[in-house]
Amino acid sequence: MTPPSRAELVEHLVRTGIAGQVDTPRQNNLKHYRRLVQGDPYYQFGLTFTHEWSFGAVLALMSKRCGVVADESYLWGIDTIDPDRTVDALESVADRLAEAAREGQRVLFATGHPKNLLQTYQGWKRALAERGCRILTAAAGYSYDVSTEYPPSRRVLVWRDEVGLVTDGSSPRHSHHPFAMRAILEDLTERDEPWPQLVIADHGFAGAAGEAGIPTIGFADSNDPALFLAEHEGKLHTTVPLDDGYLPHHYRPLSDYVLRRAGMG
Repeated sequence: MTPPSRAELVEHLVRTGIAGQVDTPRQNNLKHYRRLVQGDPYYQFGLTFTHEWSFGAVLALMSKRCGVVADESYLWGIDTIDPDRTVDALESVADRLAEAAREGQRVLFATGHPKNLLQTYQGWKRALAERGCRILTAAAGYSYDVSTEYPPSRRVLVWRDEVGLVTDGSSPRHSHHPFAMRAILEDLTERDEPWPQLVIADHGFAGAAGEAGIPTIGFADSNDPALFLAEHEGKLHTTVPLDDGYLPHHYRPLSDYVLRRAGMG
């Protein structure tokens, strides 16, 4: 498949709903912004913030960085992600991947959206490994319990083609929690192994890495403000705004676009 041009990628993002008018509804976005401001750790992704973020300030930043509607009185209906902001962020990702490849850096991949983003991360992982990057894994089998209405409640860190994710013991599970990334970094430290020089992740995996001071690329939906706030405060290198709930093949054009810009595709 030939990688798309920028204009073709923007058109693809809008056509699929990865950007443009997205499936994540306005009311859900606003609810998550309020819960982050209220200090709910589930929506903070393991991050702490130096600013005292108000709801209005979070919405204003999400409008600037992600492209949601800025009007506080718009409470219900369709919300938006600006596809040009998505592509701008992907170009930043590509430039950082190119740097990692040139320098043969240590890179770690992990996802809280394994049913959607795993294949994208695996493709980038292979491209970097082929160019001499060391792909890190650690703490396999680490487990923790979560509060969930969809049992089982146990979560186990596993690695699939050197990309970290959590399962319920058998099936991959969606996760916001930072615990697995913290365990990864603790395990590396205990084994006297160096930390990654770059993390590519989402949700709590990205939040915990950024909080630890590691250069981090994060993917985030319009209802996940924590990583955008962290980028604003300097804790993340880049946060890519996109709807993160689509099938893996829908992300292939953006993956190919990044690899071509990075000189790896």
